Amino acid sequence: MGTVIITGLVTLLAIFAVFSSFKSKNYLGLFFSVATALVFGFFTLMTLIFDGFPEA
Repeated sequence: MGTVIITGLVTLLAIFAVFSSFKSKNYLGLFFSVATALVFGFFTLMTLIFDGFPEA
């Protein structure tokens, strides 16, 4: 279940990178940060759906 937490944090950092690279007009960084957010976000969602919430 730690995979959901780690990939979720990577997704949040990628979303932050999307806004940061858009603000500085860095289009190559924008492309890679959007791609990273989509891939890791999809992986986080699918892991969360099929394996459930992490238990404390």
